[in-house]
Amino acid sequence: MSLNHDDSQDAPQPKAKGKIATRRVARSLAMQALYQWHMAGQSLNEIEAQFRVDNDFSGVDGAYFHELLNGVARQKTEVDQAIAPNLDRPLEELDPVELAILRLSTYELMQRIDVPYRVVINEGIELAKVYGATDGHKFVNGVLDKLAPSLRSAEVRNHKR
Repeated sequence: MSLNHDDSQDAPQPKAKGKIATRRVARSLAMQALYQWHMAGQSLNEIEAQFRVDNDFSGVDGAYFHELLNGVARQKTEVDQAIAPNLDRPLEELDPVELAILRLSTYELMQRIDVPYRVVINEGIELAKVYGATDGHKFVNGVLDKLAPSLRSAEVRNHKR
């Protein structure tokens, strides 16, 4: 299931070089896989296998893709509980693409303290700009800006000094 704007099933992933670039592609693919998991209800193993077959993983941090996909699914309840108080509507009413982005970003804020919170927010915004609705990136930014201080209080406090 592809979320590319041009609806091309065969749109090539850009060749990524370096840790930042390979993680960016991993996030993009993980977000698409999470969207598919939410919409189609397939097993994670099926989805991950399909993504690894259908995409060139030479420029992807495959371990990071695996962690994001499986970590979000494993901790879905905790992730959704963290997101919900920062929304202006019920979780069930969110656009599925924005929900996938928020889940991925929230998981990173909760579990990947090696990734600075500002990077997590910026990556979420960029995913929303590419895959989300017209102003989806503004919504994602607003939710993650509210969420970051509760999940990364020391880091956010230190940054604001």
